[in-house]
Amino acid sequence: MHPRLTTTRAEATVFTMVLTQGPVTRVEIARRSGLSSAAVTKAARPFIEAGYLEELEATERTAPGAGRPASPLTIRANREFFAGVKITDDELIGVITDLRAQPLVSAHRRLTTTSPEGVVEALAELVADLRSDDPAYDERCHWLGLAVSGDVDKALGLVRYSPFLGWRKVPLARLAGEATGLNVTVENDVRSLTVAEQWFGDGVGASSFALVTVGAGIGCGLVANDRVVAGSHGVAGEIGHIPVGGEEPECHCGGRGCVEAIAGTAPIVAAVRAATGDASLTIDAAIDVAHAGNTAAREVFARAGHAIGLGIAAMANLFGPERIIVTGDVQGLAAYDLFEEQINRSFTSQAFGAAADCRLLLRPRTFEQWARGAAAVAIQTLFSSQER
Repeated sequence: MHPRLTTTRAEATVFTMVLTQGPVTRVEIARRSGLSSAAVTKAARPFIEAGYLEELEATERTAPGAGRPASPLTIRANREFFAGVKITDDELIGVITDLRAQPLVSAHRRLTTTSPEGVVEALAELVADLRSDDPAYDERCHWLGLAVSGDVDKALGLVRYSPFLGWRKVPLARLAGEATGLNVTVENDVRSLTVAEQWFGDGVGASSFALVTVGAGIGCGLVANDRVVAGSHGVAGEIGHIPVGGEEPECHCGGRGCVEAIAGTAPIVAAVRAATGDASLTIDAAIDVAHAGNTAAREVFARAGHAIGLGIAAMANLFGPERIIVTGDVQGLAAYDLFEEQINRSFTSQAFGAAADCRLLLRPRTFEQWARGAAAVAIQTLFSSQER
């Protein structure tokens, strides 16, 4: 096991800034963070000594004509490696990343069971295979991040409820840690992807933003005041369960008219099957039928877009993010053009005032990127402040 490396808020601030915005000089770190130059130097020293940070050759002066050239600090990305795994109901997708959460190797493993014991056994085999790809991975990979859909308590490493896996109260961090010998973080998959966007993606530099995911479910991750919003009970940003369809249809959560019950993959497939009379259609076939111009199928996707747009508008009205990133798995976003217009129209009509001006960014993501998000959570956990 590998302990956390930071003990102070200043250390966490300095390291995070270099990691997400570097290379950057100590002077610039002090200016952006409000720390004194001495505090920045003190905070950076243990990371330099441990080999996580290094000084580049001086490229600029602290001020025109004054002082010696400043030496930017940068990350030694290969100092530590991280494993990340996205768990679906039929597959594990795993990656090894460097300190910047850049995937270096990836692998998929089909699941023959969704029992916690069976998934953990397959998980341990997958992680062992990934680490064996390079001796450095085996030597310097001490953390494993897991991303799971549903209600997850990150602090306890507990999957309270995952509808797609059929899990309730599964102590996944403990089970995976025992099976792999690694430090394990477990997080909701959407929040994991949000962390990756916050530290290494389109969320860098934004103190508040939202990430909306479209696919089997409709999820939403929130960042406010530079922090991912987890909710006091581990639930936050669940726009998929905002009721927008009245009393119908029934949702797996027990509610009615939820965004996810209208715009999730399974409801879309069921609605296109009913509209076309073809009970054999898959989601790929449903998308193809709609792309071919079938009016009934296109109306199903338009209704889904309307539901998503209303959900995003409700979130924007309540939260007021600087930007909204719309993403999802490749399959979900393959249909994006079918409901993009309706999403924008419904969002604009329902968003209040200036919230309607919030920029929507479309960013397709493969499942490897979701696994990268799991690794990003592990990186964040390792280098976060232990101060309360």
